[in-house]
Amino acid sequence: MNFAIIGCGAVGTRRARHLAGARLVHCVDSEPERASRVAAMHPGCRSGSDWHDVLARDDVNAVMIATPNDVQAQILRAAIDAGKHVLVEKPAARNAAELQGLSALAVKRNVRVRVGFNHRYHKALQQARRLVDSGALGPLLFVRGRYGHGGRPGYEREWRAQPQRSGGGELLDQGVHLIDLARWFLGEFVAVSGFVHTYFWDMPVEDNGFMLLRTAALQVAFLHASWTEWKNLFSLEVYGRDGKLQVEGLGGSYGVERLTWYRMLPGMGPPETTTWEYPMADDSWQLEMSEFIADIDTGREPAAGLRDALAALAVVGRIYEESGRDHRS
Repeated sequence: MNFAIIGCGAVGTRRARHLAGARLVHCVDSEPERASRVAAMHPGCRSGSDWHDVLARDDVNAVMIATPNDVQAQILRAAIDAGKHVLVEKPAARNAAELQGLSALAVKRNVRVRVGFNHRYHKALQQARRLVDSGALGPLLFVRGRYGHGGRPGYEREWRAQPQRSGGGELLDQGVHLIDLARWFLGEFVAVSGFVHTYFWDMPVEDNGFMLLRTAALQVAFLHASWTEWKNLFSLEVYGRDGKLQVEGLGGSYGVERLTWYRMLPGMGPPETTTWEYPMADDSWQLEMSEFIADIDTGREPAAGLRDALAALAVVGRIYEESGRDHRS
Protein backbone atom coordinates (compact mmCIF):
# COMPACT_ATOMS: atom_id res chain seq x y z
CA MET A 1 0.00 0.00 0.00
CA ASN A 2 1.49 3.34 -1.07
CA PHE A 3 1.22 6.32 1.24
CA ALA A 4 2.09 10.00 0.96
CA ILE A 5 2.63 12.54 3.73
CA ILE A 6 1.49 16.14 3.44
CA GLY A 7 3.23 18.16 6.15
CA CYS A 8 6.70 17.06 7.23
CA GLY A 9 7.16 18.75 10.58
CA ALA A 10 7.59 16.86 13.84
CA VAL A 11 4.36 14.86 13.52
CA GLY A 12 4.79 14.11 9.83
CA THR A 13 8.32 12.90 10.51
CA ARG A 14 7.04 10.66 13.27
CA ARG A 15 4.40 9.23 10.95
CA ALA A 16 7.13 8.43 8.42
CA ARG A 17 8.85 6.29 11.05
CA HIS A 18 5.74 4.26 11.87
CA LEU A 19 4.33 2.96 8.58
CA ALA A 20 3.35 -0.53 9.80
CA GLY A 21 4.55 -2.15 6.58
CA ALA A 22 3.19 0.45 4.16
CA ARG A 23 5.46 2.17 1.63
CA LEU A 24 6.06 5.93 1.62
CA VAL A 25 6.26 7.21 -1.96
CA HIS A 26 5.80 10.99 -1.74
CA CYS A 27 6.38 13.72 0.86
CA VAL A 28 5.22 17.32 0.60
CA ASP A 29 5.85 20.36 2.76
CA SER A 30 5.67 24.11 2.24
CA GLU A 31 9.37 24.06 3.22
CA PRO A 32 10.89 21.74 0.57
CA GLU A 33 13.95 20.90 2.64
CA ARG A 34 11.77 19.35 5.34
CA ALA A 35 10.04 17.19 2.74
CA SER A 36 13.44 16.16 1.37
CA ARG A 37 14.67 15.10 4.81
CA VAL A 38 11.67 12.87 5.39
CA ALA A 39 11.77 11.45 1.86
CA ALA A 40 15.43 10.54 2.33
CA MET A 41 14.38 8.08 5.05
CA HIS A 42 12.64 5.97 2.39
CA PRO A 43 14.47 4.97 -0.83
CA GLY A 44 12.60 5.98 -3.96
CA CYS A 45 10.33 8.44 -2.13
CA ARG A 46 9.72 11.71 -3.98
CA SER A 47 9.50 15.11 -2.32
CA GLY A 48 8.04 18.48 -3.22
CA SER A 49 6.13 21.53 -2.02
CA ASP A 50 2.75 21.20 -3.81
CA TRP A 51 0.25 18.83 -2.20
CA HIS A 52 -1.82 18.73 -5.39
CA ASP A 53 0.96 16.61 -6.95
CA VAL A 54 0.29 13.86 -4.41
CA LEU A 55 -3.42 13.69 -5.18
CA ALA A 56 -2.74 13.49 -8.92
CA ARG A 57 -0.73 10.26 -8.54
CA ASP A 58 -2.69 7.13 -9.40
CA ASP A 59 -0.28 4.95 -7.41
CA VAL A 60 -0.91 6.76 -4.10
CA ASN A 61 -3.53 4.81 -2.16
CA ALA A 62 -3.68 6.96 0.97
CA VAL A 63 -2.38 10.21 2.39
CA MET A 64 -1.51 11.40 5.87
CA ILE A 65 -2.20 15.07 6.57
CA ALA A 66 0.05 16.58 9.25
CA THR A 67 -0.26 20.28 8.48
CA PRO A 68 -1.31 23.26 10.61
CA ASN A 69 -5.04 23.40 11.26
CA ASP A 70 -5.93 26.11 8.75
CA VAL A 71 -5.33 23.92 5.68
CA GLN A 72 -6.35 20.52 7.07
CA ALA A 73 -9.97 20.61 5.94
CA GLN A 74 -9.13 21.94 2.47
CA ILE A 75 -6.60 19.19 1.82
CA LEU A 76 -8.85 16.57 3.43
CA ARG A 77 -11.77 17.47 1.16
CA ALA A 78 -9.57 17.39 -1.95
CA ALA A 79 -7.99 14.07 -0.95
CA ILE A 80 -11.37 12.42 -0.37
CA ASP A 81 -12.67 13.78 -3.66
CA ALA A 82 -9.60 12.33 -5.39
CA GLY A 83 -10.48 8.89 -3.99
CA LYS A 84 -7.62 8.70 -1.50
CA HIS A 85 -7.94 7.16 1.94
CA VAL A 86 -6.86 9.68 4.58
CA LEU A 87 -5.35 9.76 8.04
CA VAL A 88 -5.63 13.37 9.19
CA GLU A 89 -4.11 14.54 12.45
CA LYS A 90 -6.39 15.88 15.15
CA PRO A 91 -8.26 18.21 15.31
CA ALA A 92 -8.84 17.71 11.52
CA ALA A 93 -10.09 21.30 11.10
CA ARG A 94 -10.30 24.63 12.91
CA ASN A 95 -13.97 24.12 13.68
CA ALA A 96 -16.83 21.71 13.07
CA ALA A 97 -18.24 23.75 10.17
CA GLU A 98 -15.14 23.02 8.09
CA LEU A 99 -15.88 19.27 8.25
CA GLN A 100 -19.51 19.47 7.22
CA GLY A 101 -20.36 17.22 4.29
CA LEU A 102 -17.09 15.29 4.36
CA SER A 103 -18.57 12.11 5.83
CA ALA A 104 -21.07 11.93 2.97
CA LEU A 105 -18.32 12.62 0.44
CA ALA A 106 -16.19 9.82 1.92
CA VAL A 107 -19.09 7.40 1.53
CA LYS A 108 -19.65 8.57 -2.05
CA ARG A 109 -15.97 8.09 -2.93
CA ASN A 110 -15.75 4.83 -0.93
CA VAL A 111 -12.73 5.92 1.09
CA ARG A 112 -11.82 5.52 4.74
CA VAL A 113 -10.98 8.59 6.84
CA ARG A 114 -9.24 8.16 10.19
CA VAL A 115 -8.50 11.04 12.58
CA GLY A 116 -5.25 10.89 14.52
CA PHE A 117 -6.49 10.42 18.07
CA ASN A 118 -3.45 8.24 18.75
CA HIS A 119 -3.83 8.46 22.55
CA ARG A 120 -6.44 5.70 22.30
CA TYR A 121 -3.57 3.39 21.32
CA HIS A 122 -1.26 3.97 24.27
CA LYS A 123 -0.71 0.70 26.13
CA ALA A 124 -2.15 1.93 29.42
CA LEU A 125 -5.29 3.28 27.77
CA GLN A 126 -5.76 0.11 25.72
CA GLN A 127 -5.58 -1.97 28.91
CA ALA A 128 -7.94 0.44 30.67
CA ARG A 129 -10.46 0.03 27.87
CA ARG A 130 -10.20 -3.77 28.07
CA LEU A 131 -10.91 -3.64 31.81
CA VAL A 132 -13.91 -1.35 31.32
CA ASP A 133 -15.26 -3.57 28.54
CA SER A 134 -14.88 -6.63 30.78
CA GLY A 135 -17.16 -5.04 33.37
CA ALA A 136 -14.40 -4.88 35.99
CA LEU A 137 -15.43 -1.38 37.08
CA GLY A 138 -19.16 -1.97 36.96
CA PRO A 139 -21.30 0.88 35.59
CA LEU A 140 -19.17 3.96 34.87
CA LEU A 141 -19.80 7.09 36.92
CA PHE A 142 -17.43 9.84 35.79
CA VAL A 143 -14.05 10.66 34.24
CA ARG A 144 -11.49 13.17 35.44
CA GLY A 145 -8.69 14.23 33.12
CA ARG A 146 -5.76 16.64 33.08
CA TYR A 147 -3.29 17.27 30.27
CA GLY A 148 -0.73 19.99 29.83
CA HIS A 149 2.72 21.34 29.16
CA GLY A 150 4.46 24.65 29.71
CA GLY A 151 5.32 25.76 26.20
CA ARG A 152 8.77 27.09 25.30
CA PRO A 153 10.43 30.47 24.68
CA GLY A 154 8.68 32.18 21.78
CA TYR A 155 5.59 29.96 22.03
CA GLU A 156 3.39 33.03 21.70
CA ARG A 157 4.80 33.62 18.20
CA GLU A 158 4.23 30.10 16.85
CA TRP A 159 1.34 29.20 14.52
CA ARG A 160 -0.71 27.70 17.37
CA ALA A 161 -0.94 31.19 18.88
CA GLN A 162 -2.42 32.64 15.67
CA PRO A 163 -6.21 32.08 15.72
CA GLN A 164 -6.58 32.42 11.95
CA ARG A 165 -4.21 29.46 11.54
CA SER A 166 -4.93 27.35 14.61
CA GLY A 167 -8.63 28.02 15.14
CA GLY A 168 -8.04 28.16 18.90
CA GLY A 169 -5.58 27.50 21.68
CA GLU A 170 -4.98 24.76 24.20
CA LEU A 171 -8.59 23.57 24.23
CA LEU A 172 -8.24 22.75 20.53
CA ASP A 173 -4.69 21.43 20.89
CA GLN A 174 -4.43 18.96 23.78
CA GLY A 175 -8.00 19.46 24.95
CA VAL A 176 -9.47 17.49 22.02
CA HIS A 177 -7.48 14.43 23.12
CA LEU A 178 -9.14 14.63 26.55
CA ILE A 179 -12.57 15.10 24.97
CA ASP A 180 -12.03 12.14 22.67
CA LEU A 181 -10.87 9.86 25.48
CA ALA A 182 -13.80 10.90 27.70
CA ARG A 183 -16.23 10.12 24.84
CA TRP A 184 -14.43 6.82 24.21
CA PHE A 185 -15.24 5.71 27.75
CA LEU A 186 -18.55 7.46 28.48
CA GLY A 187 -20.24 8.03 25.12
CA GLU A 188 -21.93 11.14 23.75
CA PHE A 189 -22.21 14.33 25.77
CA VAL A 190 -25.58 16.05 25.79
CA ALA A 191 -24.63 18.95 28.07
CA VAL A 192 -21.45 21.00 27.65
CA SER A 193 -20.12 23.84 29.75
CA GLY A 194 -16.69 25.27 30.31
CA PHE A 195 -14.38 28.23 30.31
CA VAL A 196 -11.20 29.23 28.50
CA HIS A 197 -8.77 31.97 29.47
CA THR A 198 -5.26 33.25 28.72
CA TYR A 199 -3.42 33.41 32.02
CA PHE A 200 0.25 33.62 31.06
CA TRP A 201 1.13 33.67 27.37
CA ASP A 202 0.79 36.95 25.44
CA MET A 203 -1.42 35.52 22.71
CA PRO A 204 -4.99 35.94 21.38
CA VAL A 205 -5.85 32.27 22.02
CA GLU A 206 -6.42 30.57 25.37
CA ASP A 207 -3.65 28.86 27.31
CA ASN A 208 -6.09 27.02 29.62
CA GLY A 209 -9.39 25.28 29.00
CA PHE A 210 -11.78 23.87 31.62
CA MET A 211 -14.64 21.52 30.73
CA LEU A 212 -17.65 19.98 32.42
CA LEU A 213 -19.42 17.49 30.13
CA ARG A 214 -22.45 15.29 30.86
CA THR A 215 -24.03 12.30 29.13
CA ALA A 216 -27.74 11.50 29.00
CA ALA A 217 -27.11 8.90 31.72
CA LEU A 218 -25.73 11.68 33.99
CA GLN A 219 -22.13 10.49 33.69
CA VAL A 220 -19.74 13.41 33.90
CA ALA A 221 -16.29 14.28 32.51
CA PHE A 222 -14.43 17.13 34.13
CA LEU A 223 -11.33 17.99 32.16
CA HIS A 224 -8.53 20.55 32.20
CA ALA A 225 -6.04 21.24 29.39
CA SER A 226 -3.21 23.67 30.09
CA TRP A 227 -0.26 25.43 28.48
CA THR A 228 0.81 26.59 31.94
CA GLU A 229 1.48 23.08 33.28
CA TRP A 230 5.10 23.78 34.11
CA LYS A 231 5.89 20.09 34.54
CA ASN A 232 4.39 18.10 31.65
CA LEU A 233 1.42 16.09 32.87
CA PHE A 234 -1.08 13.52 31.63
CA SER A 235 -3.62 12.01 33.99
CA LEU A 236 -6.92 10.28 33.23
CA GLU A 237 -9.08 8.66 35.90
CA VAL A 238 -12.11 6.51 35.09
CA TYR A 239 -14.47 5.88 38.00
CA GLY A 240 -16.96 3.05 38.20
CA ARG A 241 -19.29 1.73 40.88
CA ASP A 242 -16.84 -1.08 41.69
CA GLY A 243 -13.49 0.61 41.28
CA LYS A 244 -11.28 3.15 39.59
CA LEU A 245 -8.64 3.22 36.84
CA GLN A 246 -5.90 5.81 36.83
CA VAL A 247 -3.64 6.39 33.82
CA GLU A 248 -0.57 8.56 34.34
CA GLY A 249 2.20 9.58 31.98
CA LEU A 250 2.68 9.14 28.25
CA GLY A 251 6.39 8.37 28.28
CA GLY A 252 9.19 10.85 27.63
CA SER A 253 8.80 14.19 29.41
CA TYR A 254 5.35 13.14 30.63
CA GLY A 255 6.82 10.36 32.76
CA VAL A 256 6.55 6.59 32.62
CA GLU A 257 3.21 5.42 31.34
CA ARG A 258 1.35 3.67 34.15
CA LEU A 259 -2.10 2.20 34.78
CA THR A 260 -3.39 1.53 38.28
CA TRP A 261 -6.58 -0.42 38.98
CA TYR A 262 -8.16 0.24 42.37
CA ARG A 263 -10.68 -2.55 42.94
CA MET A 264 -13.27 -1.92 45.62
CA LEU A 265 -13.66 -4.85 48.04
CA PRO A 266 -17.00 -6.06 49.45
CA GLY A 267 -16.08 -4.63 52.85
CA MET A 268 -14.82 -1.41 51.26
CA GLY A 269 -11.81 0.11 53.03
CA PRO A 270 -8.43 0.19 51.20
CA PRO A 271 -8.90 -1.15 47.66
CA GLU A 272 -7.09 -4.05 46.08
CA THR A 273 -4.49 -2.39 43.85
CA THR A 274 -2.89 -3.62 40.64
CA THR A 275 -0.39 -1.53 38.66
CA TRP A 276 0.99 -1.96 35.16
CA GLU A 277 3.99 0.09 33.99
CA TYR A 278 5.01 0.58 30.37
CA PRO A 279 8.55 1.98 30.32
CA MET A 280 9.13 0.96 26.70
CA ALA A 281 8.96 3.27 23.69
CA ASP A 282 5.58 4.67 22.64
CA ASP A 283 4.15 2.40 19.94
CA SER A 284 0.74 4.09 19.70
CA TRP A 285 1.60 5.58 16.31
CA GLN A 286 2.52 2.17 14.88
CA LEU A 287 -0.60 0.51 16.29
CA GLU A 288 -2.83 3.30 15.01
CA MET A 289 -1.29 2.98 11.55
CA SER A 290 -1.83 -0.78 11.57
CA GLU A 291 -5.47 -0.15 12.42
CA PHE A 292 -5.78 2.33 9.57
CA ILE A 293 -4.36 -0.15 7.06
CA ALA A 294 -6.84 -2.74 8.37
CA ASP A 295 -9.64 -0.16 7.96
CA ILE A 296 -8.71 0.15 4.29
CA ASP A 297 -8.23 -3.58 3.72
CA THR A 298 -11.55 -4.55 5.27
CA GLY A 299 -13.61 -1.51 4.29
CA ARG A 300 -14.65 -0.95 7.90
CA GLU A 301 -15.38 2.44 9.42
CA PRO A 302 -12.34 3.72 11.37
CA ALA A 303 -12.74 3.56 15.14
CA ALA A 304 -11.66 7.19 15.38
CA GLY A 305 -13.10 8.94 12.35
CA LEU A 306 -14.81 12.08 11.16
CA ARG A 307 -17.75 11.55 13.51
CA ASP A 308 -15.37 11.65 16.47
CA ALA A 309 -13.61 14.76 15.20
CA LEU A 310 -16.95 16.51 14.68
CA ALA A 311 -18.07 15.59 18.20
CA ALA A 312 -14.85 16.91 19.77
CA LEU A 313 -14.96 20.11 17.71
CA ALA A 314 -18.61 20.65 18.65
CA VAL A 315 -17.65 20.56 22.34
CA VAL A 316 -14.79 23.00 21.72
CA GLY A 317 -17.06 25.34 19.75
CA ARG A 318 -19.70 25.45 22.46
CA ILE A 319 -17.13 26.29 25.14
CA TYR A 320 -15.63 29.02 22.96
CA GLU A 321 -19.09 30.51 22.51
CA GLU A 322 -19.77 30.29 26.24
CA SER A 323 -16.43 32.02 26.94
CA GLY A 324 -16.97 34.71 24.34
CA ARG A 325 -14.13 33.51 22.14
CA ASP A 326 -15.17 32.75 18.59
CA HIS A 327 -11.97 32.08 16.62
CA ARG A 328 -13.70 31.22 13.36
CA SER A 329 -12.20 33.13 10.44
